[in-house]
Amino acid sequence: MADIKSIDNPQFLRDEELRQGMELLFYAYRDFTAEPDAMLAKFGFGRAHHRVIYFVGRNPGITVSQLLSILRITKQSLSRVLSQLVREGFITQRPGTRDRRQRLLELTGKGTDLERQLSQNQRERLASAYRQGGAEAVEGFRKVVTGIINEGDRAKVGRPVAPREAAPRGR
Repeated sequence: MADIKSIDNPQFLRDEELRQGMELLFYAYRDFTAEPDAMLAKFGFGRAHHRVIYFVGRNPGITVSQLLSILRITKQSLSRVLSQLVREGFITQRPGTRDRRQRLLELTGKGTDLERQLSQNQRERLASAYRQGGAEAVEGFRKVVTGIINEGDRAKVGRPVAPREAAPRGR
């Protein structure tokens, strides 16, 4: 008897299976963010703060422009979150060496500690799920989730953004 879930059989593309996949994503995201959300609330922070802390930690020296490109939020929203994180000592910003208008972002020691705390439970959840699923399932998961990401962003995932500074204008 043929496996109903095999790639040759489009049964896994039925509406019910797609809806189950959506539900799995919703439940997984809820549980994946629950503990970090509780930690962030103690500081008066939200998920936007978490994303900024994560991507600045992953990409020391990232520019505000690069961060905006990753997060796809408005400059105003990023400015509000970033100002609070700088003011409270989680992130430092310095001008670029070639273009002083650029702001290069890095976590402080305090920011690094918070990022580590926020990510610990998430790393443990992923490690446990990966162990349960096995190597083949992990590769399948990566393919599926990568397929959900907009095509233009797929190459960015898992690769830290190389800090870059704009060349000076004019000569």
